[in-house]
Amino acid sequence: MDGVVPEKTLRRWAEALAGVARTGLGFTQSQYERERYEEVLKIAGDIKVAADVGLDGVPDADGYVAEWMRDVGSGVAGYATPKVAVGAAVTNDRGELLLIRRADSGFWLYPTGWCDIGYSAPEVVVKEVAEETGIDVEPVRLIGVLDGMRLGASRIPLYSLLFFCRATGGELNIHPLECTDAGWFTRDALPSPTIGAERWVGPIFAAIDGEERDVYYDDLRRPVWRGDA
Repeated sequence: MDGVVPEKTLRRWAEALAGVARTGLGFTQSQYERERYEEVLKIAGDIKVAADVGLDGVPDADGYVAEWMRDVGSGVAGYATPKVAVGAAVTNDRGELLLIRRADSGFWLYPTGWCDIGYSAPEVVVKEVAEETGIDVEPVRLIGVLDGMRLGASRIPLYSLLFFCRATGGELNIHPLECTDAGWFTRDALPSPTIGAERWVGPIFAAIDGEERDVYYDDLRRPVWRGDA
C-alpha cells in the first residue's frame, strides 16, 4: 500500500469507532464517560469525511456525528450492530446470472436489498428481485455471508446474506430508482464495472454449475485492523 491507507479501510475504522462510542453511550450512566464517547464520535466523523471527500471536508463532519447520535438508544437497544441485507444470485435455464447496474453507483451487481421487518430473509429476496427486475424467483439455498463494506457495495456496516435462486417467471422490467440496466450474463461475459466480483464470481457460478459447497464468508484479515480491507 506504500504507506497510504485505502479509503475503504478508513471508512471501516470510522464506523468501528463510531459503533464503540454509540454502544458506550447506550449503556453508560456517567456524564464523564458520555463526554468521552461523544469526543470519539467526533474523531470518527473526521476520519469518515476525510475518507469520503478529503481533509478539506473535515469541518463538515458534524453531520455524521449528528446522524450517529440520532441512532443512540439505551441498554440493548443502544448496542450498535451492522445492518442486515440480502443478495440474490439468480440463474435461468441457460445457466446465466442476473445482474443489475445500480442507480446509485453505476456498478454491476446481483440484486440486493435491506431486510425488512416482518419478512424472512428468503421472502425479502423474492420481493427485492421482483421489485428491482420484474423477475420471479425461488430461493434454493444460502451460499454466502458477506461484509458489505469489504465487498465495496456499502459505506455503512452491513452483513449481506447471499442466496442462490432460480428464475421461475416474469420479464425484465427494471425499477428506475434502483437500477439503470439489467441483464443475463455468462461467467465469461460479465459486464463492467462490477463490485467485488473477485469475492462472488467463483461461489455463485459453482452453485450454477451444480457444485455443493459450504456457505462461504470473508477471510479473516491478518492482522484484523491493518489487513486487506
